Amino acid sequence: MKTALTENALAQLFTQAHTHTSWLDKAIPEKVLHQLYDLVKVGATSANCSPARFVFITSTEGKEKLKPCLSSGNVAQTMSAPCTVIVAYDEKFYEHLPTLFPYADAKSWFTSSPEAAFETAMRNSSMQGAYLISAARALGLDTGAMSGFDPQQLNDTFFCDTTWKVNFLLNIGYGDDKQVHNRLPRLSFEQACQLL
Repeated sequence: MKTALTENALAQLFTQAHTHTSWLDKAIPEKVLHQLYDLVKVGATSANCSPARFVFITSTEGKEKLKPCLSSGNVAQTMSAPCTVIVAYDEKFYEHLPTLFPYADAKSWFTSSPEAAFETAMRNSSMQGAYLISAARALGLDTGAMSGFDPQQLNDTFFCDTTWKVNFLLNIGYGDDKQVHNRLPRLSFEQACQLL
């Protein structure tokens, strides 16, 4: 029987977690990046389609390659983050469905409809990106998601001649708690939810 997480665990994942833009100079061990993916890959996606692809950028060379793709306001936080993840999706994720979802001919659902393929890839890779944020927090890391970048330039730089496309960027590391902003307001249940 499942039990609710402790208040401390909920605080680490949600109520006390913040978006970070300042980072401590502390590298993330490669084995932790493997742990992150091992947690993310078991998160649910529709028909187990798993369209997300992740590029973990930890080297100076990789950061310099990414830098021209960034909006000016995101350069400093990205260059100082121990790891920046390009959260991408594979436009042809459905090629793996015979293995990932052997219960039906799910591949044909998407080969016949580019619109359905795009919507499924974007929606599910976004969910997998959110799983990555939760997994990072669960492992004691901090995160800062970003959409300030030139997607065409990034795709041309990193994914030329592939079927991968960027969704969003995520900085991961050990955040400098002295530089974190106070939590901004959130909508109330009544403002954001309906009970029918």
